[in-house]
Amino acid sequence: MKKNKEYYLNLPYEIAIRPLTADEGGGYLAHYNHKGLEFIMSDGESYEEVLQNVKNAFECYLDVALEKNDFIPEPNHKEKTKRINITLPERIIKMIDKQYPNRSAFLSEAALEKLNRAV
Repeated sequence: MKKNKEYYLNLPYEIAIRPLTADEGGGYLAHYNHKGLEFIMSDGESYEEVLQNVKNAFECYLDVALEKNDFIPEPNHKEKTKRINITLPERIIKMIDKQYPNRSAFLSEAALEKLNRAV
């Protein structure tokens, strides 16, 4: 498999998001919570804005790294996982499949996003 930009954008990287204090300027701060990618960060006024901003920063990083043939760290697949059985409406499954080649990666990312919002 060719490891192009699309390949890396579909990997389940963990993004850490935290609210900024008033002394820090307010809003949110996000960064890629992965060894070798900690420098990819952004801020934003809302959760949605900071998430989009940090993903845009990652895309810019990928453009340069791929052009220079730099090593690009990938998520650690040695993390313990557990297979579960879930039921979703077919309509939602079709929507996921249209945009994401890996359902598990999508569901993991969606769950982390929801959990980060709760913090």
